[in-house]
Amino acid sequence: MDPVPTIVFLHAHPDDEASQTAGAMARASAEGSRVVTVYGTGGEHGEEPRAGLPEGETLTDWRRREAEASAAVLGVQRVAWLGYRDSGMTGWEQNGHEGAFHSADLDEAAGRLAAILDEEDADVLVGYDWHGGYGHPDHVRVHAVVHRAAELATRRPRLLESTMNRDQMRTFHQAAVAAGQGDKSFDPDSDMDDGNPLGTPEAEIHWRVDVTDYLPQRRAALEAHASQATDIEGMLGMPEEYFLAFFGFEHYIEPGREPGMQPGWPFGG
Repeated sequence: MDPVPTIVFLHAHPDDEASQTAGAMARASAEGSRVVTVYGTGGEHGEEPRAGLPEGETLTDWRRREAEASAAVLGVQRVAWLGYRDSGMTGWEQNGHEGAFHSADLDEAAGRLAAILDEEDADVLVGYDWHGGYGHPDHVRVHAVVHRAAELATRRPRLLESTMNRDQMRTFHQAAVAAGQGDKSFDPDSDMDDGNPLGTPEAEIHWRVDVTDYLPQRRAALEAHASQATDIEGMLGMPEEYFLAFFGFEHYIEPGREPGMQPGWPFGG
């Protein structure tokens, strides 16, 4: 791996980078890496800004600008798009629409990503765990696409899967509820969009990455996606101690690595 690696992150929709890997992206950029964000879709089924869209502008146009603003605060050097459409949640008819990421031919989608990997001579490729964290069809597709793209790339990159530590989420949630500040309806062990629990058990995670020094950049990245108010305002509204607990560390699976989570920096450099 190069002393100053190039890291490519594939995300399903604009704003996913802010909530999932923003800390690692900001840290990698600050430490000299070249960071590239690729989006599978334009987030066509997201929320429109409360003030409405300007005449002649689509939600995709708006969300692309938000993605560029997020990239600027995280130090991302390139933003690229695979060109697919948001597939909606599990079971929506849009899952099978023409151009939907979920129903895209795997080799075609992976080939688009592999072309970017080759252009960048990427050292590391980051996607999602096997069920995309919470089962969204586009997140699940990210998992399949990064694995196939790594095989198609001229130089195979190191592969990492962003995930959420289910055991940690359970502990934090229970503490928040006990303190009267948590949402009692939320349960990381309950069925998510695809019927599976949230994230991954700690025993199946390989890396715990400290990004506590980059929480201001994460906040700014979340703020950049203000149109997605339901999720973004909930995250930004967390008390500071809970924001730190939820976002101060990121978790990654490294396929093929021996079991056991350890603190570290798996991105090279």
